[in-house]
Amino acid sequence: MSTATIPGRKKSVLSGLPVISHVNKSVGLQRGMLITGLVLTGLFLLSTVLAPLIAPYGYSQLSDASGAFPTQQAPSGKHLLGTTVGGYDVLSRVLWGSQTAVTVIVVAVAMSIFLGVALGLLSGYFGGWLDRVLVVIADAIYAFPSLLLAIVMSIVISRGQSSFWGGILACAFSITVVFVPQYFRVIRAETIRLKAEPFVESAMVLGASSLRIITRHIFKNATRTLPLMFTLNASEAILTLAGLGFLGFGIEPSSAAEWGFDLNKAMADASSGIWWTGVFPGIAIVLTVLGLTLVGESINDLNDPRLRGRKRAGGKARNKATAGTDGMNTGATTAPEPETGSPEAGKA
Repeated sequence: MSTATIPGRKKSVLSGLPVISHVNKSVGLQRGMLITGLVLTGLFLLSTVLAPLIAPYGYSQLSDASGAFPTQQAPSGKHLLGTTVGGYDVLSRVLWGSQTAVTVIVVAVAMSIFLGVALGLLSGYFGGWLDRVLVVIADAIYAFPSLLLAIVMSIVISRGQSSFWGGILACAFSITVVFVPQYFRVIRAETIRLKAEPFVESAMVLGASSLRIITRHIFKNATRTLPLMFTLNASEAILTLAGLGFLGFGIEPSSAAEWGFDLNKAMADASSGIWWTGVFPGIAIVLTVLGLTLVGESINDLNDPRLRGRKRAGGKARNKATAGTDGMNTGATTAPEPETGSPEAGKA
């Protein structure tokens, strides 16, 4: 009689994608945190893409066919989240502000990754005087408060004139200066570690050029933590952008919508009982940063096998212990008794 073989289940291509694979590996509270972060981040990106369609007005629009917008109007049917002291629609400013935040994040983090990775690879691989100079510069940048350094760079770049791209580039450059040392130190440490690995030493013995060793052997292995750093630095970039706007070094309202600037203008409204001008931009900042932080921290935990399998392994151990205890109890209570007519019964 022939036995039928059951073919193994093939994994789909989608299950191998970074985010989906992390969701499949997560369990319990860890999965809840990751899904919550993905939902908040997805809403943030969705509002960025659909802002031109779902925003009732432009980010700098002050009137429509019926006339000028009233200032500091409470939420109503025409203005769902109210209006600001300048007459801007709060809902429109919040939606358009997501586009500004994404643009600054992409430009700032992209430049930070490019410069930090390139300098970290060169410094860690070649060492010598180049490594010492770059390390001293990175430590000097770390000595300054990040927000203060961003303010100085914003003043130097924008020079008091904040157009749309001028303000975005000023904020992006100032954030880049703060982030480059982070990528530099991580990539440099990984490069120094990988340089001593046998496969790199073998490539050196075979006569491979330094450029080939860096690009083909070290780069892929040294940049595995970049997705995690991107999510964490994206949330920090939003806070830095909001801090610059709150202090008056961000983007002017006529150039683009920016949550930090709106919070600055809402400070005087708080003492007058006008809460809607500051609450909704603040909620947007908090939820966006929370979503990105939850995604980054969850990915960090899931990339560590010790943290990823802690609950699952603990559950299996408890199940095995419970099964062993039940087996011992069952064996003790179900021992067969000697029959009445057997020699063992007579001895008893």
